[in-house]
Amino acid sequence: MRVYVPLTLPALAEAHKTGELGSGPFVAYAVTPALREWYVSEDVEELEYAALGRAALASLRLLTADPGAVRRRVVVAVDVPEGAVTVGPDRGSEPAALGEVTVSVSVPLAKAASVHVDAGDAEPDVAAAADALAAADGGDDDAQSVVDGADDHELLWFATQEIPHLVGQG
Repeated sequence: MRVYVPLTLPALAEAHKTGELGSGPFVAYAVTPALREWYVSEDVEELEYAALGRAALASLRLLTADPGAVRRRVVVAVDVPEGAVTVGPDRGSEPAALGEVTVSVSVPLAKAASVHVDAGDAEPDVAAAADALAAADGGDDDAQSVVDGADDHELLWFATQEIPHLVGQG
């Protein structure tokens, strides 16, 4: 099963150093029944893109907790055994919970399929989105617009061989 693990550049650097993406249990995002219902598509690629988007939002939340991190969202795509994944808690249609899963096993970084990271020119918008996230969660429409502005930047695709270069940016 393909899962999308939200990180920050410092967390990716730590995973690169230890060789482990997560030791389980840890949160990731995947195509879940709730995500399928919310996204209303049968196209697997579209659904996986939606799961990637949910992980990007979770990465933004991680950035709010780490003010020293470079303001770029990071998501690692990795395939794990289906039995190692459980669907996250039922939190209704809360956007952050859509597609949320828990991975219960250790996942070596070597198993990663790809890494997705914001380009450098996204940093101002991602920083603004991270700063506005709490207000957006509280229902502030202007803050939500700022958070949505981060989504105007597509995450770039990187091969896993490029991780050493990426962590050099963090």
